[in-house]
Amino acid sequence: MAPPNSVAVTMEKPDNFSLLEINGSDPSSFSDNKRKSISPKQFSWFLLLKAHRVVSALSWLLASVKNRIAFSSKNVNEEEDPKSRGKQMYRFIKACLVISIVALSIETVAYYKNWNLDLINRRPSWEVFGLVEWSYMAWLSFRSDYIAPIVITLSKFCTVLFLIQSLDRLVLCLGCFWIKLKKIQPKLKDEEIDLEDASNFPMVLIQIPMCNEREVYEQSIGAAAQLDWPKERILIQVLDDSDDPNLQLLIKEEVSAWAEKGVNIIYRHRLIRTGYKAGNLKSAMTCDYVKDYEFVTIFDADFTPSPDFLKKTVPHFKGNPELGLVQARWSFVNKDENLLTRLQNINLCFHFEVEQQVNGVFLNFFGFNGTAGVWRIKALEESGGWLERTTVEDMDIAVRAHLNGWKFIYLNDVEVTCELPESYEAYKKQQHRWHSGPMQLFRLCLPSIIKSKISAGKKANLIFLFFLLRKLILPFYSFTLFCIILPLTMFIPEAELPLWIICYVPIFISLLNILPSPKSFPFLIPYLLFENTMSITKFNAMISGLFQLGSAYEWVVTKKTGRSSESDLVAFAEKEEKLHRRNSESGLELLSKLKEQEMNLAEQETPKKTLGGLVRPKNKIKKRNMVFKKELALAFLLLTAAARSFLSAHGLHFYFLLFQGLSFLVVGLDLIGEQIN
Repeated sequence: MAPPNSVAVTMEKPDNFSLLEINGSDPSSFSDNKRKSISPKQFSWFLLLKAHRVVSALSWLLASVKNRIAFSSKNVNEEEDPKSRGKQMYRFIKACLVISIVALSIETVAYYKNWNLDLINRRPSWEVFGLVEWSYMAWLSFRSDYIAPIVITLSKFCTVLFLIQSLDRLVLCLGCFWIKLKKIQPKLKDEEIDLEDASNFPMVLIQIPMCNEREVYEQSIGAAAQLDWPKERILIQVLDDSDDPNLQLLIKEEVSAWAEKGVNIIYRHRLIRTGYKAGNLKSAMTCDYVKDYEFVTIFDADFTPSPDFLKKTVPHFKGNPELGLVQARWSFVNKDENLLTRLQNINLCFHFEVEQQVNGVFLNFFGFNGTAGVWRIKALEESGGWLERTTVEDMDIAVRAHLNGWKFIYLNDVEVTCELPESYEAYKKQQHRWHSGPMQLFRLCLPSIIKSKISAGKKANLIFLFFLLRKLILPFYSFTLFCIILPLTMFIPEAELPLWIICYVPIFISLLNILPSPKSFPFLIPYLLFENTMSITKFNAMISGLFQLGSAYEWVVTKKTGRSSESDLVAFAEKEEKLHRRNSESGLELLSKLKEQEMNLAEQETPKKTLGGLVRPKNKIKKRNMVFKKELALAFLLLTAAARSFLSAHGLHFYFLLFQGLSFLVVGLDLIGEQIN
């Protein structure tokens, strides 16, 4: 008997659906052994099973969110506490949220009662029945006369800033395309260094500033010690600002092990630790032996240069007396670790591939990245040396050197590997420092820029492009336009933003940002949403730096994990074994002491047996999850606006607000990246 072409299933509740037809024209789709028709009872159980799975998934999600909030409320750090910094910002967002919730409630009632603005024009006031309807119509009139014009003016202003910044991105990309097309690269002005004669090699000082870098100090010191340069022409300074005595001893032992192998390396620890990294570098430059060196190279503790780094960078100074800095590019060993590192990689690839390269080729100036660069010591000294007045000492010295006439070169083909922050908490602290420091510096450097003897074009570039457009305007319009004005316009239809502002232009700019990292194209939409999510942190940092608030002077060392690339691990494997064998007796004693401390800690955490014989751990270390209150408040604000947009059937406005609100929710609950132990 041939199988039927369709199976009709009649359900008991005709209100939902009465007939379900499953086409089965292909006989091969039915089993020869089991040719059973689907009964209504079986289909009902199938639907119940699917519904049960959906409900279980939702209940699990809600329980996870509840547990996250309950656990995180015990561990909220001072940064996210509204009583510390960001208090006014948090209050402002909460006020907007309360207003949006009230407005949504009123608009929901108006939606179901079919109230609209036309009622004001069509119905006289004496025909309005009910206090609620009268209040709603009064609100519509007040909104259109007083609130809408202000919001429209602010949105137009932010839109103009948005278009100017987008044009800047486009020009940078065109400049990068021109560099690739013409194959423009920095060229040596003189003959290369004679590699056979060690006396021709200039004296180079290597500085490795670090502070409590337990995870990465070995690999950074080992990489610097293996630089291919005559040993008598190089000196490595390990500038340790760690406050942990055990860690200080470990770093000393690492330095001693390399010194025994003939490496010219010294350990230096400050007794008075002021000025953070700038103070550390400034103190190191006061040593008497520094006058014997011509160049200084700086590597942060997580940076591992290749052995030929100096041979690729230092020769550019030969025959070029006006050159003050040679900057190399960063590459990241953990860029594919999680979604957070992938999104960071997109931003930093654009920064190095486009911004730094274009500014280096056409302007001979860019912001020093603080590491993986070689400075002419004369340029540092003539520019005033390291100053402790801001948290961006690298940008500070770069601006002052530029004002003194020194030129910079950026080498895009020379890469130094490092790490990206893998937790959102660490990334947020890093971004706060990177965006508050430039505003501090702008206040301090503006008079010097105006009074300097550089050309008017260079002054305009520093003031309007380098500082205002890329450091102030970008976080301002990104937060104001997409996180405040856009959700408010859902309750003020007169000021509604067009689609090209919230969709077409942002996607186009995001495409330009992803061009230097083409493998990241699948992350276009997450990148766009995440950049808007980070706007609140960048805006808050910019305001802190501009108005000299307390949080502008905070310096938090970015948490490292000590990851290395596969090639690094192979290169250091044999070295590590030899170093442990050649440890001095004091090092062995130190090692035994550390092991005893670890054993004592392990005993405190050893599981104890209960009367029933079960083993339960004590004081088990758990990963710490945060709750970021400002991000959560903005999430609910955007989701409330999305609900209002849904009532008005706005289409793309609704989807943008929905997914942007969800991205804020994910970040606010610390569900992106790794958590902190």
